[in-house]
Amino acid sequence: MTELPNLAPQHFEWTVAERIATIRLARPERKNPLTFDSYAELRDTFRALPYARDVDVVILASNGGNFCSGGDVHEIIGPLVGMEMPELLAFTRMTGDLVKAILGCGKPVIASVDGICVGAGAILAMAADLRLATPEAKTAFLFTRVGLAGCDMGACAMLPRIIGQGRAAELLYTGRSMSADEGLAWGFWNALHGAGELEGAATDLAQRIAAGPNFAHMMTKTQLNHEWSMGLEQAIEAEAQAQAICMQTQDFARAYRAFAAKEKPVFEGN
Repeated sequence: MTELPNLAPQHFEWTVAERIATIRLARPERKNPLTFDSYAELRDTFRALPYARDVDVVILASNGGNFCSGGDVHEIIGPLVGMEMPELLAFTRMTGDLVKAILGCGKPVIASVDGICVGAGAILAMAADLRLATPEAKTAFLFTRVGLAGCDMGACAMLPRIIGQGRAAELLYTGRSMSADEGLAWGFWNALHGAGELEGAATDLAQRIAAGPNFAHMMTKTQLNHEWSMGLEQAIEAEAQAQAICMQTQDFARAYRAFAAKEKPVFEGN
């Protein structure tokens, strides 16, 4: 195990407080676009998180009134036009690796979205476990608008599971913006909060999760992701094994002793 409190990324802001890590893309004047370097740095950070003992929950936060405007037009899209297939495939695999790293980080991830949330930014929100937004949030999987397929970074697998096949197909074919109200009604957003309340709501949610049995949260995240490709019988058996492992933790015993004493359990994540 390791600790990440002194992480000093070059391409996004990183803070850790009360075992909650907050990530903000660092170019608010451009609505926080991604670059080749920020993709790679985010991927490497999420890959390190399974071993981080000082972080229990991650918030992907907005910055300057916007979440993320996707890949930078001049720093990513322009250079991609001149690349050959091996370089292009290396890039698309790297972007997919970021999503896989988020899914595999072992920590619940909360997207806290204000303003623009498009392209790869929409994918980051999609890859989170929980999603909060403001009424001003505008979300678009706009890949077809730049001549690409909607099947980017796992969108054709993940988005239909969140909002349904037909709604996902519409967004991925047209590239149109999904309003915050649509996203709430369709289940993409867990809740909407005013711009002045969003950060507090995300922090409150993160604190509630971080106060829980964090080893068990890791198991829950693992099963939520792994069971997509399982049959029902496989899933039930996998959950039986996961739950038996959790029953060996001290948090399970702590919960029992607290219940017996009519007290609230205090979990320690082991």
